[in-house]
Amino acid sequence: MNDDGYQHQLEQLKIEHRDLDDAIRALSTQVIVDQLQIARLKKKKLILKDCIMRLEDQLVPDIIA
Repeated sequence: MNDDGYQHQLEQLKIEHRDLDDAIRALSTQVIVDQLQIARLKKKKLILKDCIMRLEDQLVPDIIA
């Protein structure tokens, strides 16, 4: 995959990460809080963050000082 493909995928993952953050915030403000659903969303958010970090590492070249 070229840099443009990685960049596009990175942007999509960041959007999904922000959407999960909004969903978690919305669930937290409800009268009856579904802790299991919040935990699942947080786990998915962490997985997305790992994917984002891996893609960012692929886009930034290693510089040996």
